Amino acid sequence: MSSTSRVGRSLSNPRTGDRGDIGRGQMWGRRAGALLRVRGLWPAGVLGRRPLSCSAASLAGNSSPQCWNCGGPGSHMRGDGFFCPQCRALQPPDPTRDYFSLLDCNRAFRVDTAKLQTRYQELQRLVHPDFFSQRSQTEKDFSEKHSTLVNDAYKTLLAPLSRGLYLLKLHGVEIPEGTDYEMDRQFLMEIMEINEKLAEAQSEAAMKEIESIVRAKQKELTDNVSRAFEQDDLEKAKEMLTKMRYFSNVEEKIKLKKIPF
Repeated sequence: MSSTSRVGRSLSNPRTGDRGDIGRGQMWGRRAGALLRVRGLWPAGVLGRRPLSCSAASLAGNSSPQCWNCGGPGSHMRGDGFFCPQCRALQPPDPTRDYFSLLDCNRAFRVDTAKLQTRYQELQRLVHPDFFSQRSQTEKDFSEKHSTLVNDAYKTLLAPLSRGLYLLKLHGVEIPEGTDYEMDRQFLMEIMEINEKLAEAQSEAAMKEIESIVRAKQKELTDNVSRAFEQDDLEKAKEMLTKMRYFSNVEEKIKLKKIPF
């Protein structure tokens, strides 16, 4: 008997499995594996297999928001927070993200305005609508929302008054418009006197004098607000910010009156 015949018989021996059955079993295994991979259900960590796909990770119980484009795990709180880590599609704004987080600042009254401006410019280079003119309509819409949000965040955190009011709001404290917030009589009289001087001012020198007084008052109040937040004295911060808002109104009147000069 030839060696070839012996090999042939050994492959067809019932105890080792029929050669045709082995082939069919291997083919079925490959087909089943392929089907599971297509459906994204092949378990992670199996040697020789690809890792979970985007959809598989979602099916495996990932609770993060899904990418609207590829169905993969959303980018909120991952990476830059704007683009899907898999397909790089622009995602919608994260509603849980506050302005401080968006602009990479500590949640505090004192901020580095130079760093704030740098971060603002970086974000606009990422999400400005001009860079999405050739993208899908969905991404165009998202870029508009992101850009508006970044602008609002920057304007809010740049100015001490709006920054302080926003910080108070994050602590659950708001100052309704048009309220005197129990301002003391002396302060209200001071504001009335400044407004009267402003109304009577007829020269650029008089305007500059009033402007200088208001600027000094705002500087003093800003320092007081900063100390109040550092001491977690929200009531004091609220009082100082209310006074700052009065002086801010005076500043607006000064700007309007300076236009003819």
